[in-house]
Amino acid sequence: MKVLVTGATGYIGGRLVPRLLSHSFEVRCMSRDPDRLALDPWRDDAEVVVADALEPETLERALDGCDAAYYLIHAMNGSAKGFAYEGRRAARNFGLAAERSGLRRIVYLGGLGSDDGRLSEHLASRHEVGQILASHATPVVELRAAAIIGSGSMSFEMIRHLTEVLPVIMKPKWLGTLCQPIAVRNVLEILVAALDDPELVDGIYDIGGPDILTYEAMMQTYAEVAGLRRRLVVPLPIFSARLSPLLVGLVTPLPVGIARPLIQSLLNDVVVTNPSPPGFHPKNLIPYSEALSRALARTSDFEVETRWSDALGTPAAPLPGDPAWAGARMYVDRRVVDSAAPADDLFWAVTRIGGDVGYYAMNWTWTLRGWFDRLIGGVGLRRGRRHPEELRPGEALDFFRVARIDLEGRRLLLRAEMKVPGTAWLGWSIEPSDAGAQLVQIARFAPKGVTGRIYWWVLLVFHAPIFRRMAKRISHAAEQRDV
Repeated sequence: MKVLVTGATGYIGGRLVPRLLSHSFEVRCMSRDPDRLALDPWRDDAEVVVADALEPETLERALDGCDAAYYLIHAMNGSAKGFAYEGRRAARNFGLAAERSGLRRIVYLGGLGSDDGRLSEHLASRHEVGQILASHATPVVELRAAAIIGSGSMSFEMIRHLTEVLPVIMKPKWLGTLCQPIAVRNVLEILVAALDDPELVDGIYDIGGPDILTYEAMMQTYAEVAGLRRRLVVPLPIFSARLSPLLVGLVTPLPVGIARPLIQSLLNDVVVTNPSPPGFHPKNLIPYSEALSRALARTSDFEVETRWSDALGTPAAPLPGDPAWAGARMYVDRRVVDSAAPADDLFWAVTRIGGDVGYYAMNWTWTLRGWFDRLIGGVGLRRGRRHPEELRPGEALDFFRVARIDLEGRRLLLRAEMKVPGTAWLGWSIEPSDAGAQLVQIARFAPKGVTGRIYWWVLLVFHAPIFRRMAKRISHAAEQRDV
């Protein structure tokens, strides 16, 4: 069976592909930016096609010859018209294309929530997508899940950071909402089984673990599993769903723009009411506390396969050398350092940047910039790194994103995602030399309007010494690697 996986660069899609391959399915991945899959360990075993559900003319090639497809497209921060509008358009395009291609089945992962109740905009959009897909000729299996718990998942990271950062929790209304979380391992098992299970008729199935908990209980259970003191919860009526996104955006890796629709969804009870897929009754699945333990262990051991934040970048964003920037005003800070370290060691030091290692020079300034970015609604530094020494194209790295990485050519380019009046990049290239290797470090900034130009010149007094020391200390770290 040939299977199309949409959203292959996302949290679930990136974990689903290797599991499908291990079950001997022929897998085709659909992505707007295939370069982001270049360093995934399964890349050589799967076909990759460039397509976008918002561009219907690209879907024909993606679906050609496929027997089934996973619909894992999920916009949380869409265009100016909103994520619901984009979700509607993408579902219509995909449903029509699947119908024309003769696809035998679509498996769609949506969100739990009662159709009888008043759903948040986010959950209502998830249900609407399922309805649109099912309105076409292709049979659809819709799997509805609530909080998915696994290393790097959005729900896990939100619960983890809120619990760890806040020993005292001000209690908004949503902390009393009921949720039936499910382990990501079970979600993946169900997705694989749903592909060709003859007992699974087309329709809506709810999937959830054995525990039905309030969000307060989920946080207290996390504290217990993580070895933290029980959190003190203080009722505070004025701490509403309107203020909650600001707190979540401040103390977790979730930007306010993502936290707001998510918090609104937390006002809806999300528990299993429809039948579950055959063989996957909630009582037989992984308990919440065990799912937390597994997620914490994989996080501690640097075995995080995918993260929610790696799916949120702008696809195929133009790089500083692309035609899109031809003629644009570009400010550049260029540093060249001759190092005694071998080229491979120098590149090793470069690729460790960010996360727990920091930025080699004046880390307190980066921390301060991260906090300021959070205060003005940016991503800040809390996203960290997926792995301490390994990078993949497109993944998040603090308030940067890996725009390009060339292991053989020893080149790394990061695109800034902090709030700035313009577009910024930070990159390195390394060439062997007779004495060791030469490091070239370039910071580029394309200002937006007068504000962007003022921003560059005002901060130049800080940037110049930071970038100068950074290049030298990267070289020093590489020289000390085997000492």
